[in-house]
Amino acid sequence: MIAGNKDDTVIAVTEKITLKQRNLVQEITLDMAGNMNLITKKCFPNATRVTDRFHVQKLTTEALQEIRIKFRWVAIDQENNAIEKAK
Repeated sequence: MIAGNKDDTVIAVTEKITLKQRNLVQEITLDMAGNMNLITKKCFPNATRVTDRFHVQKLTTEALQEIRIKFRWVAIDQENNAIEKAK
């Protein structure tokens, strides 16, 4: 465990592990922070980087919610226009 997430700090600590051992790492799960991508590229060049499911799911849910709200307002406007025409 490394305290903090500053790329310089994490890289310095991680590079204390031999490159031979770090090259054995096949896959790394990380969040969507840009510095984590930089750290994994530099320290674990052979590893496949995978974005963790939680962050992908959160972004997807937020995007779907925005679309749902947009379409709901369109539907409300259409309903209000139909009511206005009916009068």
